[in-house]
Amino acid sequence: MLQLQDPSLLRQQCYIDGRWTDAQRHIDVTNPATGERVGQVPLLGADETRQAIEAANRALPAWRARTAKERSALLRKWFELLLANQDDLARIMTAEQGKPFAEARGEIGYAASFIEWFAEEGKRVYGETIPAPVSNQRIVVTKEPVGVCAAITPWNFPAAMITRKAGPALAAGCTMVVKPASQTPLTALAMVALAERAGIPAGVLSVVTGSAAAIGGELSSNPLVRKLTFTGSTEVGRTLMAQTASTIKKVSMELGGNAPFIVFEDADLDAAVEGAIVSKYRNAGQTCVCANRLYVHSKVYDAFAEKLVAAVRALKVGNGMEDGVRIGPLIDAKAVTKVEEHITDAISKGARVLQGGKRHALGQSFFEPTVLADVTPGMLVAREETFGPLAPLFRFETEDEVVAMANDTEFGLASYFYARDLGRVWRVSERLEYGMVGVNTGLISNEVAPFGGVKQSGVGREGSHYGIEDYLVIKYTCMAGI
Repeated sequence: MLQLQDPSLLRQQCYIDGRWTDAQRHIDVTNPATGERVGQVPLLGADETRQAIEAANRALPAWRARTAKERSALLRKWFELLLANQDDLARIMTAEQGKPFAEARGEIGYAASFIEWFAEEGKRVYGETIPAPVSNQRIVVTKEPVGVCAAITPWNFPAAMITRKAGPALAAGCTMVVKPASQTPLTALAMVALAERAGIPAGVLSVVTGSAAAIGGELSSNPLVRKLTFTGSTEVGRTLMAQTASTIKKVSMELGGNAPFIVFEDADLDAAVEGAIVSKYRNAGQTCVCANRLYVHSKVYDAFAEKLVAAVRALKVGNGMEDGVRIGPLIDAKAVTKVEEHITDAISKGARVLQGGKRHALGQSFFEPTVLADVTPGMLVAREETFGPLAPLFRFETEDEVVAMANDTEFGLASYFYARDLGRVWRVSERLEYGMVGVNTGLISNEVAPFGGVKQSGVGREGSHYGIEDYLVIKYTCMAGI
């Protein structure tokens, strides 16, 4: 049983139009570290989702009519409540998602930062005047909320992926319906309970749980929804984009990645190893921006591999609530199978296991943090996102060669490289076909920078002052007869 300072945060009902709603059927939420049931949530479908959308549409006129400062004050209260309940929220997250408590606590702080940021950015949605071509006219450009928004969020960051969307939406004057992942709905429900406590009006923010197909289908096709935002796989994103086409919705998509992590011969190897640990093994490798392909110059390949293996060997695997644990379980058995498939394929084609390589003795969905050597572009791990604690090491000889290999993917979310030569830093940063580039760092996510990708890794940006633009539309007013 979860030990919370505020047990009322463990909600097992959905939140629609300011009311906590149950259903006849439910979905069990289990702890991936133990297999035990943490709770259950309603199995809702299209009808309940439609009710939430209609409530959001009813709440929209009054919410958008409030001043940006008034909306900001309510968001600020929500931000403060998120931080005041940081430990409880982190316990709920670790119980349903598995990540170490310290990481979960960090995510709650990260999630709250988006509410704080957009509470302020909402007051800085500026328009402009444009010199008219005719003397008796004036051209004025204003920005307005797009309207009712829908958000579909993943299980790997169950708090931050909601606030990155709800923060700018509510700050801009939009209302929102959120569909969290079925594996991790309890974090979302706890957060919306705090939003209610902060005074966010009924209908402005609703959370529905249940059938992904039924709820997603309604969110993507209902004409009242003017904007759909999604974080998840490219495959599902492609489907959702197709479903929104009939009603011409505005969309933002943060989709799959296949991030390269490049170590040049002049890199600080200790710093590069530290960055690789943070980028590759955070959340047991279950992040869309984690290093998926590690390219190491042949001159430093063996030295880097030795240092990386030593660091990986020191990572403690276990239940996220235990002290010192750095690697929790994978989300489910299917995730374990995919990691195994990538390792088996690589070994069959000549790769060597330097560390790990198999399921952990703890059982459940725990997997040993793994390092592979002698990996080549013909292996599955070079083309597919592993989403697990597997670091494959590729060799390269020249800058041109490694940039070509790094760009040889349909994805373009995050990329990383370590180098000291200033000319190389500029050249490689410009040549990498990615929405984000980390230079001499493995951690690039924060609320003030624009997060997003190119190619089939998505459209739109989250965070930064650009993030609110995805929830606004431009209106041009021509005033004549002056």
